[in-house]
Amino acid sequence: MRKHKRWLALFTLLCLLAGMTGCQQEEVEPSPVEAEAQRQEGESIVIATMSETPSLSPTGHNSVAGSYMNLLTYSTLFRLDEQMNPQPLLVEKYETVTDTQWEFTLRPEVKFHNGMEMTAADVKASLEWAKTFPEMRQYTDGIASVEVVGQLTFRIHTTTPYATLLDDLCVHANAIVPKSLIDAGNDFNKNPVGSGPYVFTNWVLGDRLEFQAFSDYFLGEPAIRYMTWKIIPQGAARTIALEEGEVDFIVEVENKDAQRLRENPNVEVLEFQSTGPTWLMLNNEKPGLDNVWVRKAINCAIDKEEVIRQALDGMGTVAISQTPFNLPGHSEENADVYDPALAAQYLERSGVDPAGIQLSIICSSEAKRRAAQVIEEDLQAIGIQAHIESMDLATYLATTIEGNYTGAIGGYTASNMVSYMTSVLHSKSIGSTNKTRLRNEELDALIDQAAATVDEQAREELLRQASALANALCTQAPLYQPVELRAYNAGLGGVTINPSGILYFEEVYWKEGGRVSSAEPSESF
Repeated sequence: MRKHKRWLALFTLLCLLAGMTGCQQEEVEPSPVEAEAQRQEGESIVIATMSETPSLSPTGHNSVAGSYMNLLTYSTLFRLDEQMNPQPLLVEKYETVTDTQWEFTLRPEVKFHNGMEMTAADVKASLEWAKTFPEMRQYTDGIASVEVVGQLTFRIHTTTPYATLLDDLCVHANAIVPKSLIDAGNDFNKNPVGSGPYVFTNWVLGDRLEFQAFSDYFLGEPAIRYMTWKIIPQGAARTIALEEGEVDFIVEVENKDAQRLRENPNVEVLEFQSTGPTWLMLNNEKPGLDNVWVRKAINCAIDKEEVIRQALDGMGTVAISQTPFNLPGHSEENADVYDPALAAQYLERSGVDPAGIQLSIICSSEAKRRAAQVIEEDLQAIGIQAHIESMDLATYLATTIEGNYTGAIGGYTASNMVSYMTSVLHSKSIGSTNKTRLRNEELDALIDQAAATVDEQAREELLRQASALANALCTQAPLYQPVELRAYNAGLGGVTINPSGILYFEEVYWKEGGRVSSAEPSESF
């Protein structure tokens, strides 16, 4: 088996050096017996996830599923800690030169997966490349230019004072990749070469993605050498796979199975309050839904407590505002609550015949579909006939980004309120993460002013004003903020997650004794 591993590593390296795209390794994959031996030896991990990434490129998506993959293969200049504060990652030191100029120095001897050492020229090329993708502009617009000062030193010039620059430098869109590959037109979806802790090795569409630890990772080679992400859309199937030892970690835990997993001595369950609200997105460009009173009527008609009971088995908090309640700058001013009588009044005030409102609610998961079933029934009470449509994640994302829909269950997670509002509510994010296609100049101006305000108290006041205005516009119907769950084999250590859901798998390891078998009780660790 050791000989096999050496050949596997050599084959992977040759693929990367040759610049091959979509390097497939079906002919050298370990046998089931070898794969299980690797797991028992603590050399591998199998992770179950609900949705397949739309892309492996850092600039090819705005999805959580894609972010998980990007964290493995790419590195950013900064990354968020457990309190969601940006901390230097590729950067060794930095300083603000002026209100619109920052100077950074990279760590020395950081290697990309193709063996090349990272320089400031790679940073300049990467950040400028990211700016060419319109769907990434909420993370890149504030960067005016990048200046190479030395081999490892560069300066970022911003268009205005940029309060959240370091936060945006944590985002996958601003990952640093080799300049030579950008210049060569490399397809980073098929050949995701970065400097991250894991090297991509194989993707079997609809089934799994495979990675191998990067031995030259600048923070040290990860403890777990081989990683497989299994795509398992059904929540119950993910639970059973963990219980039976077929997988070691579940990213999206089925809420209805949470208590069962908590009672399993071989399983650890971690929970946290998400900063990402879930809403009924409403396309503000569609007839009827372009009327604010119709949108407010839909919002008031939905029993959100019941949505939480049915969709999340009670594990969530009602969302009242258009913004996350646990981020500074939140306000519930002008927000409505569940009130069917008020919903009827709003609908009458709109002057729109509810029978003429076309509303198809697109769902990309089981929990979303359960939420939509409650909404469908509630809207019938005010005369709006909705119907539910299911889609896989990639199709759902493409459809909603293009605006080819009327309604959908969606959500967005951010580490700070400026990023959240810019992504979800600013008109410049239409065609990307502003999927309701809201256009409001006053709201845009407040968000832009907050983003350029360095003083924290002044910025929060501007954000509260923006939150209150967003509530009045009611671009979508807030539903809930979930209590997020992760479940994993009790033999794993190093599992820490911040409120935005980020987990750095390079810090995860098997404890002494390795994977806890489903057939034996776990010890107290």
